Amino acid sequence: MKYIIAIIKPHKLDEVREALANLGVSGMTVTEVKGFGRQKGQTEVYRGAEYTTNMVPKVKVEVACDSKIAGSVIEAIQAAAQTGSIGDGKIFVIDIERAVRIRTGETDDAAL
Repeated sequence: MKYIIAIIKPHKLDEVREALANLGVSGMTVTEVKGFGRQKGQTEVYRGAEYTTNMVPKVKVEVACDSKIAGSVIEAIQAAAQTGSIGDGKIFVIDIERAVRIRTGETDDAAL
C-alpha cells in the first residue's frame, strides 16, 4: 500500500478530484495549507499598498491506495494539477505498513 501526498494549487483541486475518481479512488483527505518553496512567496496589493507574503496558499491532498495503482494515481495527480508555471507543487509517496478500518476492523487493502 502507498500513501500519496500532493501539495497543489487550490484552483486545481476539482480537476485532481475528478481525475482520481475516474481511476476509482474512493476517498481522499484535503487540507488547506500554506507554505513556500522555490516560489519564495508572493506579492499582493491590499488597499493600495503592496506587500510580500512568504507563505503561499496551497491544498494538500492525501490518498491511500493499493501499490498496484499508485503509479496511475501519481500520473493522474500530476497531469490534473500541472499548469506549467512555478509553484505547481510536489507529490510525495510513502509506504504504508498497515491500515485498519475502525468501524469493521478490516485491515490493509480491505481497509482502503
